[in-house]
Amino acid sequence: MIKFSKNKRRRLAFIGSIFAISLLSLILIIINFRDNIVFFYAPSELSNKNIIKKVKNSQFRVGGLVKKGSINKINNLETEFVISDNISVLTINYRGILPNLFREGQGVVAKGNLNIEQNKFYSQELLVKHDEKYEPPEIKKISKEGGAW
Repeated sequence: MIKFSKNKRRRLAFIGSIFAISLLSLILIIINFRDNIVFFYAPSELSNKNIIKKVKNSQFRVGGLVKKGSINKINNLETEFVISDNISVLTINYRGILPNLFREGQGVVAKGNLNIEQNKFYSQELLVKHDEKYEPPEIKKISKEGGAW
């Protein structure tokens, strides 16, 4: 058996306690992230029964392209539209103010819950993707007029 001096034992105890605290912190962070992760699915993936069981009664994200001719404004705050991933479609019922970039053929990601009986996704958060060439309308107007900003 190896005998350590008092100072070496203190250093080893200090290093061991730092390691244990770091490991415990890492475990707590991983558990917290696992509970807060929101998954992203395409409409065609939602036909898989294993995924339906996994996301049932929980919030998750679904994304695709807004189908042409599918936007139905129910009232000022409620809009219904269909998204597609070129394999399957899903009806989205969005409650909130639509983002400025929202339009047909545009990529969107909606966060919410799936109603399996109605095959409808209810969302209160909508993210709209834009291409890399996007320019806000105000900047486009200035550049067309020949002004510099």
